[in-house]
Amino acid sequence: MSSNWQMCACAPGNDTRSAPPEGCEWLSIDELAPAAAALRALEQWSLKGPARRFDAQEWWYRLEFDAQGLKQGDRAILGFDGLATVAQVWLNGETLLGSTNMFLAHECDVSRQLREKDNSLVMRFSALDSQLEVRRKRPRWRTPMVAHQQLRWFRTTLLGRTSGWSPPAAVVGPWKPVWLEQSSDARIQDLHVEASVEGGQGIVNCRLEFAPGAGRLPQAIALRLERGGCVAVQRLDRAGDAAVFSGQLHIGDVDLWWPHTHGEPALYEARLEIRMADAPDAVVRLAPVGFRTIELDSTGGGFSLSVNGVPVFCRGACWTPLDAVTLRSSPDSCRAAVAQARAAGMNMLRVPGTTVYEEDHFYEACDEHGVMVWQDFMFASMDYPADDPAFAASVALEVRQQLQRLRSRACLAVLCGNSEVEQQAAMWGAPREQWSCALFDETLPQLCRKLAPGVPYWPSSAHGGAFPHQASTGTTSYYGVGAYLRPLDDARRAELKFATECLAFANVPAPSAIGRMPGGHATRAHHAAWKERSPRDLGAGWDFDDVRDHYVSELFRVNPAKLRAMDHDRYLALGRLATGEVMGASFAEWRRPGSTCRGALVLCLRDLWAGAGWGVVDDAGVPKACYHYLKRVLQPLAVLLSDEGVNGLFAHLVNENGEEVKVELELTAWRDGTVRVASGTKAMALPARGSLSLSCLDLLDHFMDLNYAYRFGPPPCDAIVATLRDARGEVLARAFHFPDGLATKAQADIGLSAQAVMLDERTAELTVHSVQFAQGVHIDIPGFLADDDYFHLPPDTPVRVLLRRQGDHPLAGFVHATNSIKSASL
Repeated sequence: MSSNWQMCACAPGNDTRSAPPEGCEWLSIDELAPAAAALRALEQWSLKGPARRFDAQEWWYRLEFDAQGLKQGDRAILGFDGLATVAQVWLNGETLLGSTNMFLAHECDVSRQLREKDNSLVMRFSALDSQLEVRRKRPRWRTPMVAHQQLRWFRTTLLGRTSGWSPPAAVVGPWKPVWLEQSSDARIQDLHVEASVEGGQGIVNCRLEFAPGAGRLPQAIALRLERGGCVAVQRLDRAGDAAVFSGQLHIGDVDLWWPHTHGEPALYEARLEIRMADAPDAVVRLAPVGFRTIELDSTGGGFSLSVNGVPVFCRGACWTPLDAVTLRSSPDSCRAAVAQARAAGMNMLRVPGTTVYEEDHFYEACDEHGVMVWQDFMFASMDYPADDPAFAASVALEVRQQLQRLRSRACLAVLCGNSEVEQQAAMWGAPREQWSCALFDETLPQLCRKLAPGVPYWPSSAHGGAFPHQASTGTTSYYGVGAYLRPLDDARRAELKFATECLAFANVPAPSAIGRMPGGHATRAHHAAWKERSPRDLGAGWDFDDVRDHYVSELFRVNPAKLRAMDHDRYLALGRLATGEVMGASFAEWRRPGSTCRGALVLCLRDLWAGAGWGVVDDAGVPKACYHYLKRVLQPLAVLLSDEGVNGLFAHLVNENGEEVKVELELTAWRDGTVRVASGTKAMALPARGSLSLSCLDLLDHFMDLNYAYRFGPPPCDAIVATLRDARGEVLARAFHFPDGLATKAQADIGLSAQAVMLDERTAELTVHSVQFAQGVHIDIPGFLADDDYFHLPPDTPVRVLLRRQGDHPLAGFVHATNSIKSASL
């Protein structure tokens, strides 16, 4: 029922009417979609044009349809998977349902109302602005995130309703499918597949409940699991005369599901084999089953997750919908985005309470790629009216539906009550007793324990300590390095335990994304079109461009405002590098063996629209500079460098793999771009899922003030490179340290060169070489995406980079370095 719909908009009116006023213009839409998405498809609106307030009007949808193949005695179910937000539905003139929760799915038995021909389905979505004007109890405290505090009464997304960081495209209308199912067989009402591990044995408890009422029940049901030729089958027994089937399946020496950083995310294909009387056997595909244990340790004010008994450093990003207008994605695009996060070394994605519950294919992709999910319930920053009976009942049903859908997913690692509700109450100045709420401290954890007992629950994304956002206790939104403009060493001084979000900057995208902004490539960072898409906190006298510029100044010792006015391209280039350098340095600090941190998630993975957003990837999926910095520092096998003051420069080697790795660490120190002033190597064995820290001077036969801590004269070197190689001499990882900071002026020519060859129709290999030390090497080849970019390159050390062709562009372009005026051409 996705096509042949009509839609119209009108001024808010009487809530009881079942038709729009006469004279409204009905628009035919090819595919059922929310109002903004439908108008976008008709080319009557876009994010590039003037902003439109979709909450100011009411929106009507209608469909005339026939119930093809309708048989006497069939049970007909009309389903609505998501209605945003205050909705009424009529079928053939009869009221079918009313909904005030966009996160609820509805199923209506329409066996009586449905006709074989000439059915009329009408949906009305009330103007949310008018609903907000209705007098209701005021909140105990306010949040600056939203303009209207009474939004707290409505179960709807904040996306599109927070002008400081999301596009003005509030989702109004049917945002998920509307469907009709006709059958004489009984319908599955509840399915619970719970996997556990005991003594190396996998156990699956399966319970299947059919909806009461008319309908034939199966004669027999079996649960079948399969992986790599190993098959296990278990018959499900019927519980007396009840419409319930259940059983327990055992698999010996089971393959465990791991985050991809720590092992293979092993999955077993699962399905139900159903035998019906006088009908062919049916097969119902279930979500793949993964066997794993996950435990949360919060003793002593910490926060640490262990998978299969192994502590895991969780790193990744906050997830946002791939399309800010529909809040949906295709399975292929979603799988590609999750794979992109995995390629960056990320092993966790957080679905924040400011967005929406994601679709099944998102969790399926995370299962497949070994990416854990931190799942917020959809509450954020507001004082919710949990004591209102109708609100509480709607929330309870919402949570039950979501847990029944998600609880069997191997990737589901944490269930979290909300995003920053406690933090917002505390920062607003509310008394301590108002920081917590029974909804998040009692109601939700009780439901989670009952419906998803194998998944840890946590009350809020910022929780624990003398105040909720205390970095050194529990979890926090960490913006010491970032919005609060703290120096880079605050990443250590804060003694961070776990950042559910962190390191937010207005990350400058590639020129291709700037070209999609209003004004195109002519847009400058001070223009209104740029600023409209730069994230900010409402009411603040600064935005996240200012945050980025602060670190440009700190790292490169330039005046960003002056540079922006005099050399805008270099201003953008240094801005790209600055946020990458800061993110890389922070994660290197948090991953070193002596760190108290057990996880950090960047805000966020992907931009909602083209611009300098929080994402490390732009809205089209093109990585920004900071993505590549993270990719190098987040890999399971990594080398990191840290300045330990008068103790010298230290190297930290991390191996999260399940096997010991024999490696060689090489240290080289360079001066004046070409002069090697020191070098040394050390062979060692990295233990399985272990780490080592050692002074870099252990690799040299003499003392050198590598980190310029003693300052007896000028720095002995400009750059230090730590290279980790395997037993065959192949480079596994590299890390860099610049004792006196990054270069501020570009030289005329550092001897940068590049050559490329096509390996096949879609892949090329680029070789980059430099006579002198090259900083911030950027590959600028239109139509190709580089597997690595924005990297530093030691002298006479060729680097090979794979290029992925995105279209039909020729293999031509440039390679730049921030410390060189002359670029290399292809």
